[in-house]
Amino acid sequence: MIRTIIIDDEPNNIEALKQLLLKYCPLIEIIDIAENIRTGQAVILNSQPDLVFLDIEMPFGNAFELLNNLSPVNFEVIFVTAFDNYAINAIKYSALDYLLKPVNIKELQSAVQKAAERIKTKNITSKIDTLLYNLSVSKPVLQKVALPTLDGLVFVNINDLVWLEARGSYTFVYMQDQQKIMVSRTLKEFEDILPFENFSRVHQSYIINHFFIRKYNRGRGGTIEMEDGTTIEVSMRKKDEFLSKFK
Repeated sequence: MIRTIIIDDEPNNIEALKQLLLKYCPLIEIIDIAENIRTGQAVILNSQPDLVFLDIEMPFGNAFELLNNLSPVNFEVIFVTAFDNYAINAIKYSALDYLLKPVNIKELQSAVQKAAERIKTKNITSKIDTLLYNLSVSKPVLQKVALPTLDGLVFVNINDLVWLEARGSYTFVYMQDQQKIMVSRTLKEFEDILPFENFSRVHQSYIINHFFIRKYNRGRGGTIEMEDGTTIEVSMRKKDEFLSKFK
């Protein structure tokens, strides 16, 4: 059983989530609840849960302040929020899970299953640290991203990504230091989280970092020469969107 706490400032939301967990997630054992970060912190310290469902915006502060106060964090976190905003992107970058209200049953079951698998690995602290770091920087562009590999998570600076290549359900990430990292995440998932201003999907198989472009060669779609010497094809369908970023 996964010893679980729910922290949310809306009693109706707590009750709704409790009922969904009891009905659809038999691995979950709800051991306590809290309605703000003050009582939430006390409950966590007292109960030592495996998993916390955590609302983001609450009285007396938000979820990220609570996690910062509890650092190092030794429990899994699933954020629950009504807002799809910058904080959500930071959560994605950190390889953490979130659910949008109203909670979808299949997404809830998937998040609980992934949490159950991650509880065994005990690497939550590095993910929380990455999340808090991204939220603390003053720039609007997130700074670090967690790359899920076969061996675990690799945390890298986003500005060090040079280009990315799709290989089925995996992606090869080519880094500024010449590393080539195989990541268990699709190129579409990277396209959804990487900042539009800095990265372009120029082909079904490639995403490039604008900072490392050396030259664009004209053609039907054209080709891009990267700083590491790689030549990348631009599809005709992506050409206009890519070039429009440099007008």
